[in-house]
Amino acid sequence: MKKIICSLSVLLLLGTVTTALVVGQPGTVGTQGLDATDTFKELSRNTQWQQKEQIDLQFDAHHPQGMTRIGDLFYMSSVEIIEKPEKYDQPRNGYDRTPGKGVGHLFVFDKTGKLVKDIELGEGHMYHPGGIAYDGKSIWVPVAEYRPDSRSIMYQVDPDTLKAEEAFRVDDHIGGVSRDSENGKLTGVSWGSRHFYQWNEQGKTLRMKTNPSHFIDYQDCESAGQGKAICSGISELPNPEGSKPYELGGLALLDTATLDLLHEVPVTEFSAKGHVATRNPAFLENTDQGMRLYAVPDDDEASLLVYETQNEE
Repeated sequence: MKKIICSLSVLLLLGTVTTALVVGQPGTVGTQGLDATDTFKELSRNTQWQQKEQIDLQFDAHHPQGMTRIGDLFYMSSVEIIEKPEKYDQPRNGYDRTPGKGVGHLFVFDKTGKLVKDIELGEGHMYHPGGIAYDGKSIWVPVAEYRPDSRSIMYQVDPDTLKAEEAFRVDDHIGGVSRDSENGKLTGVSWGSRHFYQWNEQGKTLRMKTNPSHFIDYQDCESAGQGKAICSGISELPNPEGSKPYELGGLALLDTATLDLLHEVPVTEFSAKGHVATRNPAFLENTDQGMRLYAVPDDDEASLLVYETQNEE
């Protein structure tokens, strides 16, 4: 399941960094309360992303999904797959595949890549965390069955105590979420981001809308200010040069009031292992020159990649 809207998760390159990543206070999307909408609208297919850092994670990252940053700590959801779901020949009881087995994680790590805490989330077949978001108070983490048209638990995690509480449940696979701290509404995306959902804090569905875009499947999302959210993700396309699909990465700006897409841009930076930056979690923040992107595109033995861009003239 590819991630979607904000918490954004997007991507990096080579080289091992032995010094600590220095995190400033440049208006982090969704956490510092500063707007990133206008800066994001300046991005285009001609935008050049330059890799600035590579921080090797000092733990097994499994299959990362969503990420956010609070101060000097990063919070990253991930699924540990024990038994991969297998497709049925014919749908059974409304499902197209077996549930598989796994463990849902919310990893907390510092700016050197050292693991601080591993929080296990999920229940029964619901073990697949999605994209996550921080609203200034809580971290929101959906944990779903690893198959479409299934079920999810929405967790609310206190970043200070790291205590996770169930907020509500959804009768669908929710692959990513963002929250508007001003009106309290949560916006989520379904499997493949084919549908947008909106709920209140108690889980009441306020609206649902079909996603008209087939550009990418959103993997991670987070609030960007002004009632907007930024989502990241990929689309796997046929590759004429081999059997491995081409990973088209991208970012999208979503109006959370209307659930309309306002701006979409491709991302074509790849990790040393050949995965596009926005394949897994991505997280954006403003800089004085443009935007900074944090991403973990690889699985298992992975690195936090840091990219920066400059405003186009």
